[in-house]
Amino acid sequence: MRPLLKSTLTTFFLMALLLSSCQVKPESPSGNPGNLRVLAIESFLADIAQNVAGERLGIETLLPTGLDPHAYEATPKDLVKIAESQVLIINGAGFEEWLQPTLDSTGGERQIIEAAAGLESRRLTAAEAGEHGHEAGDPHFWLDPNNVVQYVENLRDGLSQADPAGSQVYAANAEAYIARLKELDAWIVEQVAQIPPERRILVTNHESFGYFADRYGFQIAGSILPSFSTGASPSAQ
Repeated sequence: MRPLLKSTLTTFFLMALLLSSCQVKPESPSGNPGNLRVLAIESFLADIAQNVAGERLGIETLLPTGLDPHAYEATPKDLVKIAESQVLIINGAGFEEWLQPTLDSTGGERQIIEAAAGLESRRLTAAEAGEHGHEAGDPHFWLDPNNVVQYVENLRDGLSQADPAGSQVYAANAEAYIARLKELDAWIVEQVAQIPPERRILVTNHESFGYFADRYGFQIAGSILPSFSTGASPSAQ
């Protein structure tokens, strides 16, 4: 294998480890202050939230790791989890298309923290606009670590609202995690700098790496599923 290609593949393997969603093993909810039950829809949100919560809260995850959130259908067990939650963490920005009907069927009241609140969707390319319509937005913010800073701030504020007594803990954990995210961003920039610009080309499963490509100077040559959702069908091309 050529050294440059080997280096490129190694770089992306490490990026995948750092940027991929990882399953968080939740603590028993009985160990949370006031038995506060905090449920994150996706595992990457649980991972981010657990870094903010630290040892004060255990964050549970609704969707198992590897399950496509675009194709998710709630099971009766999942509905019980949602119904029993007091804080529900979602990505927002249209990512959980199935969520509102599910919430309507579970009933109950809970605080909802929208992790992506306050972030503006990236400007679509002409090809993307033609495919999705000018009003469509890309909800995959978390694939740029700089956007995750906003996630962390929203989670810090939301958890502090749900558990005011822990606000200082959440603030300190958020500050430390934001510093790590900035270090990650700098590390990726250094790794990408080793790849010639003309070789910074990505082909993806579906159109989810737009923020990553915009931040680090990659060109997305194409996607197997020409949509922000994996619920779309592959084109003939």
